[in-house]
Amino acid sequence: MHSEADSTSANSTINADQGNEDLQICRVCGDKATGYHFNVMTCEGCKGFFRRAMKRNARLRCPFQKGTCEITRKTRRQCQACRLRKCLETGMRKDMIMSDAAVEERRALIRRKKREQFETQRAGAKGLTEEQQTMIRELMTAQMKTFDSTFTHFTDFRLPEVLSSGLEIPESLQTQSREEAAKWSKIREDLCSVKLSLQLRGEDGSIWNYKPPADNSGKEIFSLLPHMADVSTYMFRGIINFAKVISYFRDLPIEDQISLLKGAAFELCQLRFNTVFNAETRTWECGRLSYCLEDPAGGFQQLLLEPVLKFHYMLKRLQLHKEEYVLMQAIALFSPDRPGVVQRRLVDQLQERFAVTLKAYIECNRPQPAHRFLFLKIMAVLTELRSVNAQHTQKLLRIQDVHPFATPLMQELLSITNS
Repeated sequence: MHSEADSTSANSTINADQGNEDLQICRVCGDKATGYHFNVMTCEGCKGFFRRAMKRNARLRCPFQKGTCEITRKTRRQCQACRLRKCLETGMRKDMIMSDAAVEERRALIRRKKREQFETQRAGAKGLTEEQQTMIRELMTAQMKTFDSTFTHFTDFRLPEVLSSGLEIPESLQTQSREEAAKWSKIREDLCSVKLSLQLRGEDGSIWNYKPPADNSGKEIFSLLPHMADVSTYMFRGIINFAKVISYFRDLPIEDQISLLKGAAFELCQLRFNTVFNAETRTWECGRLSYCLEDPAGGFQQLLLEPVLKFHYMLKRLQLHKEEYVLMQAIALFSPDRPGVVQRRLVDQLQERFAVTLKAYIECNRPQPAHRFLFLKIMAVLTELRSVNAQHTQKLLRIQDVHPFATPLMQELLSITNS
């Protein structure tokens, strides 16, 4: 099938400047040619004339009754019949004329290719630099070395034993003083609003289930605390090791390393926990262990009022890549406004570099403009996480004050965060 070689076709038109001098002349009228059109080197004028004459299928007659008029750039409009005769004599072919629909389709294809070329050039202009690619590789390596989403190495933990004497209401809360009663009420508010069921799958295939008691005697409030302390401590150790793998972190003064870790540990843990969160089943799937949210009496919408849970649903909806998760961890870790940070300017510069890298990664790997606001959404989620961190820490401190449960590592993190 022949294709029309006109101004709408980049494939069929040959630039006249690329040929010899004599090939730059229109074979019909002698004007400057622009390329091969319908099998002959012609100018734009003769190309258009031939297409119109063939489509009209008109019977043209020479007004001078000669049929041999000389066709030049100046005379080509005087006799259409002789001009058409010259077109055919030079070899212009009617069968190479495309239909109007085919021409429009070809033009649309050319426009689409130009758009794709523009987008490719635009992405290349905003592509990841070698330094940014190195930063992402280093973060991904650190994540792989320090976080196992199957929790294979999490084996040293305590399980809730609701009937254990150690879970009785603390003596300090059995008093009827107004002050202690207020503490007890606040502890109930902090812990009772969210209830988790726990499932443990044994290596032999057995399953052990725990569900929080339905009664409000007080025992159920503390039943999961030892286990959650063990989970948190395990995660904190992974976060510390993650930071130590990052060269930018190791280059900081040891005092700033400590301040940054203790300020960001909870936030990085939540970012990691989000990767194993199943929003449809309301379950954190941690290998053999599964933690499922129990529906409260007020319904699931009431549950979403909890800041930590609201954060997990907000972040999960973004459907982030692994690279975006680790860059979020880096941005949270290198926060210059953490208490005790001395090299604030340096940490601020590092945080900005990670943020710029995240923005560049999104522009290169996410279809635009569908994800043009993703970077802003991620930064908003990180801001929300800072607020959740502060609220969560206050809750843990209140619980720790009346019922010590935190491991030594947790106690150190809590004390520094609120110093």
